[in-house]
Amino acid sequence: MNLSNENVIHIKDKDMEYLQFRKLLEYTEIKHIYTLGLEKDYRTVKANREPLDRDKYKQAVKNYAELCEKIDESHIEIIQAGQTHSDHVKAINKKEIQDPEKIERLDNTDALITNKKDIILATTNADCILLLMYDPVKKVIANVHSGWKGTLQRISIKTVEKMKEEYDSNPEDIICCICPSIRKCHFEVDKEVKDMFENGFKDIDTNDIIEETKKDEKWNIDTVEINKIMLQREGLKEENIIDSKLCSVCNKNIIHSFRVEKEGYGVEAAIIKLN
Repeated sequence: MNLSNENVIHIKDKDMEYLQFRKLLEYTEIKHIYTLGLEKDYRTVKANREPLDRDKYKQAVKNYAELCEKIDESHIEIIQAGQTHSDHVKAINKKEIQDPEKIERLDNTDALITNKKDIILATTNADCILLLMYDPVKKVIANVHSGWKGTLQRISIKTVEKMKEEYDSNPEDIICCICPSIRKCHFEVDKEVKDMFENGFKDIDTNDIIEETKKDEKWNIDTVEINKIMLQREGLKEENIIDSKLCSVCNKNIIHSFRVEKEGYGVEAAIIKLN
């Protein structure tokens, strides 16, 4: 299977498969990757936030090391968002941990931004939306984890606001790439969640975004489209919002999906770095 399309390139190495965005590859001053393949798991903590056992943790660190080799970088430069489905955005000015056996991870943080060249920003997903952002004028990068709870809290917009506040970014300059995630075709919710979206996005026409399914009391929601609308309203140009157009559930044979794998699910990783 090849997932390449007009926006992403599917690269198959002997020991790893991954995606890269064609738009970001136009800029030699940044490096990025979104992983593929169910044989690897980039988790360094379990869903309950407890550490993995020693062997699994070592394997996760090894996976990151192999991933960073693909962009000729070291995994000791990684800072990973802790991802608690918050709306917390952290500006990173320095790395605290320099240990090849550990991955530095920031608890209660779901988005990272920096203008430093010696830091790799990392997030993971297994259905949630990951957003890779780059401001080529101010030389600022961001890596955002926006599950449905993060989307409700408008973390993508709060990240752009943080880029403006910390680095004087102009939203018109920002490029935002949307990694593979669960899409409307499979993001099925109950009435409680549907009502949360209707109430949380009264400023958006959700007629085509929220649709009732043929099942009783079930709805499908297009969280990717919601993020696109929010980002455009924040000032990003439509042509600078680049969607991978890939659903994690539709491509469950090569992309980790919590809805498919359930307990014991694995995760993919997205990394971005300034040269």
